[in-house]
Amino acid sequence: MAPDPVLDVSELFYSIQGESSYSGYPCVFIRLAGCNLRCSYCDTSYSYDEESRQIPISAILEYVEKFPDSLVEITGGEPLLQENVYLLMDKLLGYRYRVLIETNGSISLNRIPDKVCVIVDVKCPGSGAGDSFLLENLQIIKNRLQNDLGSTEVKFVITDRFDYQWAKQFIHQHDLKRNVPITFSPVLSEIDPAQLGEMILTDRLPVRLQLQLHTILWPEERRGV
Repeated sequence: MAPDPVLDVSELFYSIQGESSYSGYPCVFIRLAGCNLRCSYCDTSYSYDEESRQIPISAILEYVEKFPDSLVEITGGEPLLQENVYLLMDKLLGYRYRVLIETNGSISLNRIPDKVCVIVDVKCPGSGAGDSFLLENLQIIKNRLQNDLGSTEVKFVITDRFDYQWAKQFIHQHDLKRNVPITFSPVLSEIDPAQLGEMILTDRLPVRLQLQLHTILWPEERRGV
């Protein structure tokens, strides 16, 4: 019998999806360990600097099956660093789950299965990783949307006015206003959400302003939300 493939897992938990167009829905989260970036505002640094567990994919699927919901998110860290994540996505799709993956945009999206819902983070300068985005992913995003290969959306985390202007220029430069769902998410310790909202309205920017719902519901919780 072939060995059961494993993934390096930071945590498995059941919570409310807090960001993206799926915000507000109950969701099973698979947080994989490890990340290739060190963003200044990272709220999940434990996924790469604390102990993780090697968990067989079969055991991950058994955990997911405990919950009645069909929504599952794979996140990190950076989940695309692990080769077996593609097998996990295929397995989840085979069980007819709606699968989301959140990725930092620095790794090619070309191997993500068609029906997976992709949430791509474009890192602004305030993150300290503003040059990390893999530009070839822009065409992959557009191809996925044009060919209806599963929902794909882009997220910018905004720390200040400079980040906002940078993100706005990125959107215009790469023609992302057409048919690409875009979210602006403020770092609450750095910028007033109302200020960000005013900038969006002033510029008539076709983006979605979103606060991290899970941080509002459970502000004292660091894990499992």
